[in-house]
Amino acid sequence: MSQNNKWMIYGATGYSGRLIVKEAVAQGLKPVLAGRSEEKVKALAIKHDLDYEVFSIDQLSQNDGFLSGVDLVLNCAGPFSQTAAVVMEACLHQQTHYIDITGEVDVFELAASLNQTAEKAGIVLCPGVGFDVIPTDCVAAQLKQSMPDATHLTLGFDSRSGFSPGTAKTSVEALPYGGKVRVNGEIKYVPLAYKTRKIDFGAGEKLAMTIPWGDVSTAYYSTGIPNIEVYIPGSPKLVKRMKRLNYVRPFLAWQWVQNMLKRNIDKKVKGPSESTRKQLSTQVWGEVCNGKGETKSLRIETSNGYELTAHGSVHVVKAFLQGIEQAGFKTPSMLLGNDLINQLPGTVLKS
Repeated sequence: MSQNNKWMIYGATGYSGRLIVKEAVAQGLKPVLAGRSEEKVKALAIKHDLDYEVFSIDQLSQNDGFLSGVDLVLNCAGPFSQTAAVVMEACLHQQTHYIDITGEVDVFELAASLNQTAEKAGIVLCPGVGFDVIPTDCVAAQLKQSMPDATHLTLGFDSRSGFSPGTAKTSVEALPYGGKVRVNGEIKYVPLAYKTRKIDFGAGEKLAMTIPWGDVSTAYYSTGIPNIEVYIPGSPKLVKRMKRLNYVRPFLAWQWVQNMLKRNIDKKVKGPSESTRKQLSTQVWGEVCNGKGETKSLRIETSNGYELTAHGSVHVVKAFLQGIEQAGFKTPSMLLGNDLINQLPGTVLKS
């Protein structure tokens, strides 16, 4: 990064954005806050005595000069399906490093497709520097190190923290497309709750179902393992409900249905309170298997997903500010090593 070390948080006034701003300021950092609402961005900037910029994604697509002189952008504006491509393109043109807190498979695949362009621009594209996907990415990389000939990787996590508005909207957008797994190196679209199995995430066995988590993309680049699935716990009732949704998935793509669901989220979803975040930890689990049928597993406990997102993203920002001599598409473990998760508060290795 330049001597200027000017960095920006776009989407600073969202649920996760505010947590990240608070954590950054607590660690003595001075990000430029940015977003589309002048009223909200200005108020947050005044509260923390920070500079701010106001622009929408549409405006940025027409004028990437909004990022002129900015060395690093941390994009917190979800759903990232609506923001990541535009911000990445602006960053490439302005030679600005790009990171975000997405867990969306398509965003990771987009960044991976831009690897050579980013290398030529001398910048890093590293989506997923929050709970999505630092813990699972590091577990995947550690398991690959322990079993270099692994052919199958299964990951999962047990988190009870609830959704922020942005995460809930991302989930609604993803519903019409079902699940995703990786088979023989290729991403395969599958039904919701495509597979189920019993998994001990760290507190006893639970029924779990597949989800289209970001590691279906990122773990392949981090490990080279060609077969990848990701699971979360689900009660028998929830699994049945998700399977039934497969019959109506085409209708969930209708714009008026999406708008109705998102309006409902705006009314009802506020994100977990600070006391809830402090009380709930997350169990992360992974397993690899090779062609001989041998397996190895790993469990860790982390802080609440939203707390981890704040700590993780600021940790990555500080690494850039101290100097990173890399370019191209990176996953968190590729960028900062598979020990990254162990450097964040609240991480404990489990038996």
